[in-house]
Amino acid sequence: MKSTTLFPWLIKAVAAIALIILWTQMPTIMTGAVSLGLLWAIMVLGVFITYRVLDIADLTVEGTIVLGASIAARMITAGYSPLFATFMAFVLGLVAGLITGILHTKLRIPALLSGILTLTALYSINLRVMGRPNTPLLPFKVPSVFTPFEAFNLPNSVPSLIVGVGICAVLVVFLYWFFGTELGSAIRATGSNPNMVRAQGINTSAMIILGLMLSNGLVGLAGALIAQHQTFADITMGMGSIVIGLASLIIGEVLFGTKSFKNTLISVIFGAVTYRVIIAIVIKLGLAANDLKLFVSATVTIALTLPMAQANIRTLVKSMKKPQL
Repeated sequence: MKSTTLFPWLIKAVAAIALIILWTQMPTIMTGAVSLGLLWAIMVLGVFITYRVLDIADLTVEGTIVLGASIAARMITAGYSPLFATFMAFVLGLVAGLITGILHTKLRIPALLSGILTLTALYSINLRVMGRPNTPLLPFKVPSVFTPFEAFNLPNSVPSLIVGVGICAVLVVFLYWFFGTELGSAIRATGSNPNMVRAQGINTSAMIILGLMLSNGLVGLAGALIAQHQTFADITMGMGSIVIGLASLIIGEVLFGTKSFKNTLISVIFGAVTYRVIIAIVIKLGLAANDLKLFVSATVTIALTLPMAQANIRTLVKSMKKPQL
């Protein structure tokens, strides 16, 4: 095996061994971290679509994740089915992405500013949906999408783990299929070279809007599931979510590789889980809650520099090879 390919496999092996050791030492904490990481992975898949596929840093997600959580919490406490409430969170996420897409493509507002405008509007909308800054679910003892698994007397967080694995698997298969279709390929091409796509007669504005809708739909879905997992929806739960998404995305790409589109999608899932495991460990080690944002910022900085460090290591390994005579 070449040394340039040995390095990524070494990272994966170390990460796998560390995960097994931690799970044997802290099974409850690790189960909770992995289950929450899988739910956040749905949001990270949405960030991946805008940041990697469309090459857009979309801040709408910070409002959309709260929108999904608030819609689900309000509808479930009002007596609606958790499945229907979760579906409506996905639909309204699509609407949020549509608004950002229209602002950007039709009104010619820069993508970053379009996301900020939609995010700002969603803050007031989310407050109106919930009627207050937060909506608890636990005091009302309302059902959730995890309730059917309670009949099996499973430990805490295991129902979330099962649901998270199932939904992430379905989404990876769907996204891999969708972005392999003619429509999905047009969206990917729009992010890579919009001028070439426009020359082929493809409506790039429609592709951008569709990509933003799909992204924010997934983010809204994630918000609904996270709210049901943590038994509350809060107006501040979306703060820093774009940073979490980018950190998870970069960590996944560095640790698990991007050899193919399918591999990249799987890496996104593992990156989100790894990020949550890191957060759970540092909290267990005694990190103060007030310092968590500082740690997150440092983690993102390290994650963003990992690709450069990896490239430097590969260059060093190549330079150490003996010249062939």
